[in-house]
Amino acid sequence: MTVSVTSFPALDVAVVGGGPAGLMAAHRLATQGLNVTVFDGSASVGRKFLLAGRGGLNLTHSEPAEPFVGRYGTQQGVVGDWLNDFGPQHVQDWAHGLGIETFVGTSGRVFPTDMKAAPLLRSWLVAMRAAGVRFAMRHRWLGFGENNALRFATPEGEAAVQARATVLALGGGSWARLGSDGAWVPVLQKAGVDVAPLQAANCGFEVRMQRDAGGALQAGWSPFFSTKFAGQPFKSVAITFDSKSGSPFVRKGEFVATEQGVEGSLVYAVSSALREAIHAEGSATFTVDLLPHHSAERVLAEVRHPRGSRSLANHLKGRLGLDGIKAALLFEVLGKDGMQDAGRLAAAIKAAPITVTATRPLDEAISTAGGVAFAGLTPGLMCQAKPGLFCAGEMLDWEAPTGGYLLTAALASGVRAAQGVEQFLEGR
Repeated sequence: MTVSVTSFPALDVAVVGGGPAGLMAAHRLATQGLNVTVFDGSASVGRKFLLAGRGGLNLTHSEPAEPFVGRYGTQQGVVGDWLNDFGPQHVQDWAHGLGIETFVGTSGRVFPTDMKAAPLLRSWLVAMRAAGVRFAMRHRWLGFGENNALRFATPEGEAAVQARATVLALGGGSWARLGSDGAWVPVLQKAGVDVAPLQAANCGFEVRMQRDAGGALQAGWSPFFSTKFAGQPFKSVAITFDSKSGSPFVRKGEFVATEQGVEGSLVYAVSSALREAIHAEGSATFTVDLLPHHSAERVLAEVRHPRGSRSLANHLKGRLGLDGIKAALLFEVLGKDGMQDAGRLAAAIKAAPITVTATRPLDEAISTAGGVAFAGLTPGLMCQAKPGLFCAGEMLDWEAPTGGYLLTAALASGVRAAQGVEQFLEGR
């Protein structure tokens, strides 16, 4: 049931934002007998949640607690505290409680049995409505009015809502078409809330690989590579990146060449380190092992193996299975002359350098870093500069790779914000 703001002149809790964090906070608070309404600027809730689940909804990950918490980088202490109350097993139990069975894939990721997001969201909304949660759609938050009322733009004009406590779960700055546009940043900054600049996370990067007449690297791939291989994946490879500020990143998987650069799961996993290196030094270079299951010695031996009348391309394909985009990357890195040097060619097969110079635009990113700073929040996620105002989800200053870590922490932050609201309303 969708209602207008005039239907509830006073609320216990207003939850602004209908993503996973906001819905979790609203559901938890309603089960405690509180009068809760969810406000969202869109026509329906969970739009980004549904879109993220199109390829199979990754709920969480089954890996042990220590490496799981480590995925949250510099904020692992804060997020790890949330996960003590609502961690990966809680996520699975929550889904089971909504009638959604789960399974663990070969990668350790946890999915609904049917892989879909829509059945889970439908079941969740039924449970929320049964608990008393109400929904006010097409209500875009504008900020604060007189007596700290919440101002909303609605199809009928501007409206004001009074609530004893408010949970903001407005997302980060990516996927603006789904509502996460970062418009809340200046509003909170004006209210005295410390907000770290939003940055792209789990994002693609622009490369500097094309060589000019003098051999110097220029922006982008070569025209040949970009035209023929944009959109194609590098499969069964490994990426290594030494960030100079921590342990080297080394992981197997796959990523995709784009017209401007690179994106995909392996790139997303190292995106925070690449982004910080670019900020510090102007560029970052990672290496790609095109044959991670072959030793360097074997690769060199195969490259040096006599090829008779065969072309180099056929030799690499026949001896090492290298062709297509992998062979094209080698040519991109070495050039025509370098491809004829067996030592350099073998070294590039095991460590082909790719230099990136910028993230792709924020709105193309899967998620964002930056947001409301934890230094200005209580452990219950209440803004110290504005008592009674809580924040949850991606608008907080944390980030994580894809693989279930984003959704798990978003849900956990909703639980933590709900706990904070309960304590605030009880005067604790």
